Amino acid sequence: MDKLTIIATAAMGLESIVAEEVRRLGYECTVENGKITFAADELAICRSNLWLRTADRIKLKMGEFRATTFEELFEQTKALPWADYIPVHAEFPVIGKSVKSQLFSVSDCQAIVKKAVVESLKQHYRVSWFEETGPLYRIEVALHKDIATLTIDTSGAGLHKRGYRVAQGEAPLKETLAAALIQLTNWTPDRPFVDPFCGSGTIPIEAALIGQNIAPGFNRDFVSEQWDWIGERHWERAREEAEDLAKYDQPLDISGFDIDHRMVQVAKDNALEAGLGDIIAFKQMQVKDFTTNKLYGVILGNPPYGERLGERKQVEEMYKEMGQTFAKLDTWSIYMLTAHKQFETYYGKPATKRRKLFNGFIETQYYQYWGPRPPKER
Repeated sequence: MDKLTIIATAAMGLESIVAEEVRRLGYECTVENGKITFAADELAICRSNLWLRTADRIKLKMGEFRATTFEELFEQTKALPWADYIPVHAEFPVIGKSVKSQLFSVSDCQAIVKKAVVESLKQHYRVSWFEETGPLYRIEVALHKDIATLTIDTSGAGLHKRGYRVAQGEAPLKETLAAALIQLTNWTPDRPFVDPFCGSGTIPIEAALIGQNIAPGFNRDFVSEQWDWIGERHWERAREEAEDLAKYDQPLDISGFDIDHRMVQVAKDNALEAGLGDIIAFKQMQVKDFTTNKLYGVILGNPPYGERLGERKQVEEMYKEMGQTFAKLDTWSIYMLTAHKQFETYYGKPATKRRKLFNGFIETQYYQYWGPRPPKER
């Protein structure tokens, strides 16, 4: 098969991190808002789904064209080589979105694309009806400023669903964002790592996966594993490669603390499901009680934001206590994600660097306090 065009979708603000991950897999890419595009082969679909820690989905790009009328959308969709990828018995629902485009009715666009794909497949397979009882090929039509992009989703469930989350708290941090936050720190696997607001354990678990170079998709299935044109051999090769690259014997010093003993148990259960139960230490503790004699560690947390009126003063007091507690850790680096606009004021120190990120739909700042580099061993 000729080179495929693959799109890794990304949350706003994480595009450069996803692009760096794509390049580490060995693929050159271009970066746009919300997506990273690269040309590769079938194996790249398997490897991207298994390895991209911070991407939302991996999609196969079928085509892109300008469409301002339903006729243009129909004809140009029909002209794409759908039968090269979609078998006669496949299930192929169509989803859509439209932003700043003349074709603004998403339901109409979906119906037109579905009809066009059916007509294209009818001509190729010489049948008049499709049972749609086979593997899933979910098609998306995305219109942006009158440009239609047609893709097929290769992931199934979003890539943040790693397969280890048996339970969660009220507002869990997405695994993809947690992995991005870790990659934006100066942490290396030979240094201590602490999350003082661990909740259901997402950040410590993602740190352990990164520390031992375990592919984040190792514990789950992907919809494209059922696609004949990719074939079992590519998936087997990608999974064997992931197994060979894992460093299960890499020692790690990772801890997670939370004030709620129920969340500590949830975190332990999730770590156990991820196969990391004996690697991460979880404990019930308030942030102000944290002490350590270790040096050059990294603290990364997603503390409460104090968005509810009754909680705001309590949260601000906790930020003050956190600043006083962490001030004693003069060799450590501190990273905090919060939507609270006055975080630095209450923490008592301006950040070395700030970065705007979105936690779901909440605009947050990632406050980074860089500590000194560890001395090089002689």
